[in-house]
Amino acid sequence: MAHILNYLRSTKNIRRLSKLDWEKKYKNKERSIEECASIVKSGMNIAAGPASSFPLELINAITGREEITKLNIFSGLLVTLPDFLNPDQKDKITFSPLFMGPVERAMLDMGILSPVSVHFSRMAEYFKRQDIDVTVLEVSPPDKYGFMCIGTCAPMIGKSSLAHTKKIIVQINPNVPFINGSDIYIHMDEIDMFCEVDRPLFELPDMPPDEDEVKIAKHIVPMIPDRATIQLGIGNLANAIGDFLSDKKDIGIHTEIITPSMINLYKKGVITGKYKDIHKEKIMASFILAKKEDYEFVDNNPMVELHPTYYINDPYNIAKHKNLISINNALNVDLTGQVASESIGFKQFSGTGGQLDFVRGARMSEGGKSFMALKSTGKKGTASRIKLSLDPGTAVTTPRSDVQYVVTEYGIAKLDDKSLPERVVEMINIAHPKFREELAKKALSNQLITQNMAANIKD
Repeated sequence: MAHILNYLRSTKNIRRLSKLDWEKKYKNKERSIEECASIVKSGMNIAAGPASSFPLELINAITGREEITKLNIFSGLLVTLPDFLNPDQKDKITFSPLFMGPVERAMLDMGILSPVSVHFSRMAEYFKRQDIDVTVLEVSPPDKYGFMCIGTCAPMIGKSSLAHTKKIIVQINPNVPFINGSDIYIHMDEIDMFCEVDRPLFELPDMPPDEDEVKIAKHIVPMIPDRATIQLGIGNLANAIGDFLSDKKDIGIHTEIITPSMINLYKKGVITGKYKDIHKEKIMASFILAKKEDYEFVDNNPMVELHPTYYINDPYNIAKHKNLISINNALNVDLTGQVASESIGFKQFSGTGGQLDFVRGARMSEGGKSFMALKSTGKKGTASRIKLSLDPGTAVTTPRSDVQYVVTEYGIAKLDDKSLPERVVEMINIAHPKFREELAKKALSNQLITQNMAANIKD
């Protein structure tokens, strides 16, 4: 008898037992995918969960209707290929991403992309000002009270997209974890209709660091003290840093995104959060983009909490942590320290994101540090990513007055409290050696440094 009671007490089986209850109560809201899609009309504004929370089946059913045209879809950071990218759906939609990844970059030449520039800390404000006709979400199965979690990545926006939406449709996927947090649950009473799908969540592809990224990580890791709280961006560098943090003790996490490297560090005992100043022993984030086993790890895990970026990315909340270490990627940096992380010239590459939120939060943190990391060269080694000036049209993501450290495979430039000429010397010294002489000549000719200062530039 005891083993039966234990079985019944387990969360997943409570959900299973309660399924009949909520199905009976809300049977009138259940529809086929096609029926759900049919309420969308041409010209509507659609909000959809981003990344691994993207409701692929519903969006495909919507855009696949012959009569549909001129939809505006708000989402971002796609990790799958929706049907509206096919040539036969040309001119059906405008896609407005709040952050861009490889899939969005592939849309640039299609003429359907309308990128949005907004700090992650202000995304909720942005959505509350939008006139959304239909919000489409992929959610977990309801718990015994009828609440559903809005997914692994939609929590970054929370329920702000519902502020002025006219209709709410959800597709219930049993593979979506039920995650602890705030402003990330929706009740059956709040939705207009639901359908069901059963598909594995979209996973983050393996991104092993290359030799240069390993060198960058090795420069940064010694500057991270035990008991620090860290924020890492997404990508190869984050994975490299995770690999080298194994000897640290009692690391805490307050970050936008939970990545596989963080979960690996938790399993190794490196991440405990015991010395965090707020949310002790909690991994705090806004979304998770990872692997199947990582999604299983966060399911009903009391140590993990997801909260919208209006809370996680608030610089004042970030600054409440001592020794907050923020590490982000850059595309290009000019000689005075202006950081470009979202565009190359007028060509959009990613998005405004949360970089500046964490840079400013780390600066206000007692003992905090923020690092901007980039390889010294691009275009297969033919162009320096440390530049005299940014290309015309390039968006400045982080102003030079906010930047503390810039890191390449050749070292760390400490820019805090430095004069402009001192900054220029620091930056040239972490550029690729084959570009240093050229950068020094340009700096001299533009009176950024004197001849005496040029003597401090390394060969």
